[in-house]
This record gives sequence, C-alpha cells and structure tokens, in this order.
Amino acid sequence: VARVYGYKGEALEEKVRYIEEFAEIGKYFDEPMNTYSSGMRSRIGFGLSMAFDFDYYLIDEAGAVGDAKFKKKSDAIYKEKLSNSKVIMVSHNMAEIKQWCDKVILVNSGMTTVYDDVDEGIEMYKRICN
Repeated sequence: VARVYGYKGEALEEKVRYIEEFAEIGKYFDEPMNTYSSGMRSRIGFGLSMAFDFDYYLIDEAGAVGDAKFKKKSDAIYKEKLSNSKVIMVSHNMAEIKQWCDKVILVNSGMTTVYDDVDEGIEMYKRICN
C-alpha cells in the first residue's frame, strides 16, 4: 500500500514500522496474512489505514476491534487524525456516533434521512430498532 502512495526506501520502511508497532501482534507480523486470525487482520488493517493521512476516513464498526488497551490507543489515533480530517462511519454503536460524528445519515428500508442534529438522528435510530 505504501508503494501505491509513492513511498520508497526509508519512508516506506517507516510506514511498515508504524503498522507493526501499532498492530501489536509481535512475531506474527512477518507471517503470511492467511495465517492471521480475524482480529490480527483487523489490527493490521486499522494500523495501515492510520499510517496515512487522508481527507476522509471510511470506518466500519470502529469499536469492534481489539481489547480495551487497543481501543484506547485507537481512540487516541482517531482524535489525532480527525483533527485534520473527516470521517464517514458505519456503526450501530451510538456512543461512537455521538463521539465522532457531526451528522447522521439513517438508512431504513432503502430510504435515507439526513439529520444535522446527531442526537435527533440517534433517537430516530433507537425508535426504528426497538
């Protein structure tokens, strides 16, 4: 992925080190991806996404990966990245939506409704799901 974005030499190695350190999977990092558990793949994928600066991050069920320590580290990197970027997040975790989003797009029966007020969007989501 780093090569796709034009990284070479030391810059490429720096990205790989970042991902390895972020994922915290130890000696397994250099093993083939098909030997990883789904959690390990998720950690690598998340670290890979956070290794690059984007205008927008597309995040699907962000809180679903890792133990409490890893989630805390993930929150810290979100705060850092989202201070300069935007996020498009798919989640059923309303605490995450409230924490990271400034607008809700609710999809229900093939129809979408946009809520500029996050609390209103969350309330509508709760009504539909109950």
